[in-house]
Amino acid sequence: MSPRTDDSTRGSGQEATPPAGAPTASEARSASEVRAASEAPAASEGPAAAQAPRAASTAERVDALRRFAAVRRGRGPHLTSCAVLLAVAMTAGAVAVGGDGRDAARAVPGVSRAVDADVLVRGDLDTAIRSLQAHVREQPRDFGAWATLGTAQVERARTDGDPSRYARAERAFARSLALRPGNDRALAGQAALAAARHDFAAALDHADRALERNPYSERALCSRIDALVELGRYEEAAKAATVADRRRPGVPVFTRYAYVRELRGDVRTARRVLHQALGTAAGPADVAYVATALGNLERGQGRYGIALRHYARALAADDAHLPALEGRARAQASAGDRAGAITTLEQVVARSPLPGPLVALGELYEDRGERAKAREQYALVDAWTALARAGGVDVDLDTALAAADHGDPAEALRAARAEWDRRRTVHTADALAWALHRAGRSAEALPYARRATATGYRDAAFLHHRGIIEKATGHDRAARASLTAALELDPGFSPLGARAARAALKDLEAAR
Repeated sequence: MSPRTDDSTRGSGQEATPPAGAPTASEARSASEVRAASEAPAASEGPAAAQAPRAASTAERVDALRRFAAVRRGRGPHLTSCAVLLAVAMTAGAVAVGGDGRDAARAVPGVSRAVDADVLVRGDLDTAIRSLQAHVREQPRDFGAWATLGTAQVERARTDGDPSRYARAERAFARSLALRPGNDRALAGQAALAAARHDFAAALDHADRALERNPYSERALCSRIDALVELGRYEEAAKAATVADRRRPGVPVFTRYAYVRELRGDVRTARRVLHQALGTAAGPADVAYVATALGNLERGQGRYGIALRHYARALAADDAHLPALEGRARAQASAGDRAGAITTLEQVVARSPLPGPLVALGELYEDRGERAKAREQYALVDAWTALARAGGVDVDLDTALAAADHGDPAEALRAARAEWDRRRTVHTADALAWALHRAGRSAEALPYARRATATGYRDAAFLHHRGIIEKATGHDRAARASLTAALELDPGFSPLGARAARAALKDLEAAR
């Protein structure tokens, strides 16, 4: 799925979403104006008890996830008890308003009373959540604070990989709507929550309802673009991005506008718009997000040195920004620094064990012959998807992508077909093509592989999959072209995939 609406970074099968409530620059040019310049000739919940349970630390959550994965690998008799242990570890303190109030007292000035999403994204999410929880304990009828608390839980879940937060967000939005039926902030928050759970049809419905109430809701405008992209309705997404750009030009809209252009193969405009977004970024969170997006774009074009510079800028703004760390690790691996990539990815998965970085780390271990370590990472993906399903998240695309290469091909095909039935994007087309091929049905896979590359979106993994499928179906000339294009575009796109692409190309050349 696309890199803008999920939990991780570009090329991983997961996606990072920019802060949709970020501040905008009043004098910034719109993204459409940047596009025009690029096309011109170049110039030389309910209150908790006072003593809520202690929240589990990141280390505890990851340790519990690893124990759960070990049990899933063995399919032993204690699966249920281990799942309960994991649920406790991940959701300790998981009430609509958690904590004992002492953390809120330590909140930074100016955030403790933050009840607006624009304020929320400028500071630390954990601090903001604690402050909002304290606020709604004192003023439980503040519908805006409840909506913002729900939004904060959605954003935090995307960064720490804890799907239990989605239920907390759902309760907060429901409380907000009970207090003020139809308020656009809660509806826009519900749109973001549905998108985070990968229910993009619901996300579109909630966004449309929010925009009926407030046509200038930045979060709703952005969620509408995300939903249309993830439903494969690219022409409508382009129109929605133009509308959003006209109404609310700024970082969240610019980044989405850029991604819609990238999906259509217009990397030049995407790059220019992202640079414009970076120029208008008003705080560390915005700088980190946009610089990471630029790094991902350049890495996908094989420009690893430039990508690493963008990631360095992101981490200078926010040294804990996980998408930037993951992007840096992937760029390190692509540039040949496998040891550095492993070290960085180990830091990422220790804090947020999401499928994208877990698979990437597993493949790096596998590439250097550490198969036991690789299997552990793949098992953690299996464990995370089970938890995400329990949290109401549709994880069929994640399952298809991971299982096709590192699990059960039959399960990969089942998941890919289910996802294709829900939404028809370039990412689901690629996943279904690859799952069909891995299941020995390459002739059926070929039309989907071609569809994945039909919009002009250039992704080396897509081209690799298409080339391998073309080779398997006897289209040798096309296979050579696709595999060559993949390696020319991004020669280090995957430690295992790039090696397989080179081997296949060598076989094709030998058979000429």
